[in-house]
Amino acid sequence: MQHRTIGGRAVSAIGLGGMPMSIEGRPDRGRSIATIHAALDAGVTLIDTADAYHQHADEVGHNEELIAAALRSYGGDTSGVLVATKGGHLRPGDGSWTKDGRPEYLKEAAKASAKRLGVEAIGLYQFHRPDPNVPYGDSVGAIRDLLDDGVIEMAGISNADPDQIRQAQDILGGRLVSVQNQFSPRFRSSEPELELCAELGIAFLPWSPLGGISNAGDLATRHAAFAEVAADHGVSPYQVVLAWELALAPVVVPIPGASRPASITDSAAAAELQLTTDEVARLSAA
Repeated sequence: MQHRTIGGRAVSAIGLGGMPMSIEGRPDRGRSIATIHAALDAGVTLIDTADAYHQHADEVGHNEELIAAALRSYGGDTSGVLVATKGGHLRPGDGSWTKDGRPEYLKEAAKASAKRLGVEAIGLYQFHRPDPNVPYGDSVGAIRDLLDDGVIEMAGISNADPDQIRQAQDILGGRLVSVQNQFSPRFRSSEPELELCAELGIAFLPWSPLGGISNAGDLATRHAAFAEVAADHGVSPYQVVLAWELALAPVVVPIPGASRPASITDSAAAAELQLTTDEVARLSAA
């Protein structure tokens, strides 16, 4: 497995997104645990979660607890695994998503996440999504306080625009280590954020890097160039997508979601797929 860096810490070039294992349509617990174990077997050392990855109102942190259980039950060494979680996005249980960026809420949410994960300090904590009812600086200020107080080891933000990235970097005193935005062949509007992260040396973590749960299955049909390059290499189109994203900048660390061992095993292999300069240009232009 190739490695990249988040805040000076080496992680696998491909991470695992935990959301599909805890929201609507989720698999049974056994298959989820097997999926996480398959990721670890493949060399994945970055697992992304959030306290909002759950389905019912009374199971906040379902995915965090699932990941903690999978790490405890794994037969190998997990000391090098970085678990990244997020706070500030909520699911009231009716299928909707809401936001709460109040500093007092974020601080309590982070402590609750640490307890569920079974850690003294969260490896990477990310402000999940801007709350229009709370000044962005106030929310990021809470993340700074969590960092200063040792509740979290590294700080990131998610679903941010370039101005918010710069603001967060300033508030955190240059300690912003990651930005997690949606990015895929289908959704490329985060290119300015990716470019800014590359400029600043901040890790860029594409979420839904294969186009999202409901669209990944149509990837080869929607994006023929990726299917064509995949055929040339004898690999899946999903590997080509992830390899293309890795080729865009050395700060990119895709976190494809998975709910089957075979899916994350295939995705992890993308770290070894070498695309030519011409192929990268062709895919970028597609």
